[in-house]
Amino acid sequence: MYREKLRKLEEWKNSKSRMPLIIRGARQVGKTWLMQEFGKKYYKKVAYVNFDGNERMERLFQGDFDIERLIQGLKIETGVDIKKEDTLLIFDEVQEVPKALTSLKYFYENAREYNIIAAGSLLGVALHEGTSFPVGKVDFMDLYPLNFKEFLLALGEEKLVELLEKKDWKLIGIFKDKLIDLLRQYYFIGGMPAAVERYVDTKDLKQVRKIQNQLLKAYEEDFSKHAPNEIVPRLRMLWNSIPSQLAKENKKFIYGLIKEGARAKEYELALSWLVDCGLVYKVDRIKKPNIPLIAYQDISAFKLYMLDVGLLGAMANIDEKILLEGSKIFTEFKGSLTEQFVLTELKSNKDISVFYWSAERATAEVDFIIQLGTDVIPIEVKAEQNLKAKSLKEFVNKYGTTKNVRTSMAEYKKDEWLTNIPLYAIGEIEKII
Repeated sequence: MYREKLRKLEEWKNSKSRMPLIIRGARQVGKTWLMQEFGKKYYKKVAYVNFDGNERMERLFQGDFDIERLIQGLKIETGVDIKKEDTLLIFDEVQEVPKALTSLKYFYENAREYNIIAAGSLLGVALHEGTSFPVGKVDFMDLYPLNFKEFLLALGEEKLVELLEKKDWKLIGIFKDKLIDLLRQYYFIGGMPAAVERYVDTKDLKQVRKIQNQLLKAYEEDFSKHAPNEIVPRLRMLWNSIPSQLAKENKKFIYGLIKEGARAKEYELALSWLVDCGLVYKVDRIKKPNIPLIAYQDISAFKLYMLDVGLLGAMANIDEKILLEGSKIFTEFKGSLTEQFVLTELKSNKDISVFYWSAERATAEVDFIIQLGTDVIPIEVKAEQNLKAKSLKEFVNKYGTTKNVRTSMAEYKKDEWLTNIPLYAIGEIEKII
């Protein structure tokens, strides 16, 4: 399995201003595999420490932050002769020992020659709970499920990936049906490494769904294990409401769908916990498309998506037979899978901040708004080849944006005011635009 973030890690290794690196991401997106694979490829030795339930490491980091003492303890723990020049030191589930997280500051200030990567599934939650955090002394990298290009590589479709990267639209058009078929598979399988691996090994979608259901169950078990007791029931209700929220014509999140009479204040902590864990993406509305977009967000109006399109399909119990019924999967579930797919492509490729826009009286809505450099780019998502873009046209007439995107099953086409990017190529938006 290949992950594009390996290139980012190589850049980090070679950077003269390198700091300890923290990889954030939801449980089971492949953080441990990525760190160990990177160590194998680029270092002579790897010293791996898992802090989850590790009392020895808890005691080691309870003392002072003398680097020599810590390195000596880590050598004993890992059985690796840790050297600055040739060893990758991995701190996994580092949030379980908050002082190990704090120690990264001292490694940066007093021994920055060491190559240290830390990761944790609940890091976002830990940081919000007041853990002493080395602000300005660490780099961050976010890891997401496999994107569509990584999925194609896992299936051995390197030539199709090369084709997409070259943007040879005539040749891509010849293989359009194959790309659409693979995209349909990705909608069902998604990008969770365990699900992709199971599909590569078995080609059995029932086995894939079994893995997805196990993952969903594990996430719900995490609620009970790690979240404050008082918010666990609300967490479950909010989490399980996401498919029905996305099935609506207007996908704006409505608390009343969780439970009749539910109010925002009752669910704020639960929502925050899910976002911090990386299990959901919150896409806020913007009032107007000015730069920077974040300055114009309306946090009271938002849409919620899951971290993976395959998990959304599993939670909504979409049957694998739909895959055999042509384009039906693209019309089922009112385009929710398509929007979920586009969002995760935007997030995983460039970690772009994503918003949406709707008119004050909800007469028009643009699915996603992103900022690339000094350009604000509206993106209208179409599940099939329906090329009407009324809401987008209204938006462009109102705000005069010059780079506008519709993504659909239609082939690439650039008009005077609009670029149609095929869904299977939306991950290349930055290069295309």
